[in-house]
This record gives sequence, C-alpha cells and structure tokens, in this order.
Amino acid sequence: MTSVMQRGVVVRAALVLALAAAAGGATAQTVNSLRSHDSSAPVDFAADRIELQDRADRAVLTGNVDITQGDMRLRASRVTIAYTSANQTQVTRMDASGGVTLTSRTETARAQFGIYDLRSRLVTMIGGVVLSRPGQGETRGNRMVLNMNTGLATLDGGAVGGSGGGRVTGRFTPPPRAAAAPGKN
Repeated sequence: MTSVMQRGVVVRAALVLALAAAAGGATAQTVNSLRSHDSSAPVDFAADRIELQDRADRAVLTGNVDITQGDMRLRASRVTIAYTSANQTQVTRMDASGGVTLTSRTETARAQFGIYDLRSRLVTMIGGVVLSRPGQGETRGNRMVLNMNTGLATLDGGAVGGSGGGRVTGRFTPPPRAAAAPGKN
C-alpha cells in the first residue's frame, strides 16, 4: 500500500473511532459527583410562596424555588414536594417545572421539567435537556434519566409532543496530542 493510501485508511479509522466515541458519550455518560450524593441528607428550600397540602402529604413551592441537599442544588419556578408523615416527615419525591436547573460540584443539567425520586435515587429531566461539564463539553437531548446509584446518565432524543428533533447531540473537545515528528503524519 502506498503511503497516501495508508494515511487515508488511518484517517478514516481515526474518524470512525472519534464518531463512535462521540456517539457513545452523547447517549450515556457517567455523572461521578452525583453517584456519591447523600440522598438522606437534609433538604433545605427557599421560595417566594409555599402551600402546604397536609391531607395530600405534599407541599407546593412557587417562585424562585431553590432547594439544596448536600452538594446538589435544584432551582425551578415551581416544585411539588411529596412526603410521608408517618413517624417523621420524609421527602420521597420532587416534581419541578419551569427553567429547571440541577447542579452538582462538576455538572449542570437544565430542562423544562424534572422529577427527583429520593427512594429510587433516580432523577428524570424532560424537555430541552442540556447536560454540561465546564471545559469538557455538553450533551443535548429531550429526556435524561440519571441513576444516582451508578452515576450513569442516559439521554434520549425523542421530541416532546411530536415536534421536530429526535436526536441526541453533543460537543466534546479531544485532549491535546503531542506534536508528530517531522515526516510521520
């Protein structure tokens, strides 16, 4: 094989590997900082308004809602908190809507809606999901399920209400390579 043909094969192989890595990274990522999140830590909240619905075992927070639990922070326009009131009040689920932003030490996820099931340790975000890591890139989709037991985040591209899209997209920056020696491209 000539050196031009060999270079072409190497370039095509590198492109295939890069695309495979991008596709794999765009659909499933490990969100390491949330894997060790303590879901039994106290939940602190602030909002413009709270409505307690004791008979239904829920509270509705509206207006600039800001909720923290350990290193995780949830912000939204509205959050409904479901709880049990048996022996001790215990939060079991949070449903958020309106500019939902979930942040940890190293990741940020944004969406239209979010569900945090504290019992199963699953976070589901729906509608224009963007998962980003500063300096490492971002992944976009329509639905993300984050398993905080494993740290695995899975994004789907399906569109809300059947409107356009349907693909997971992303951008990553390859690590810098050492300069090739002259004549070895």
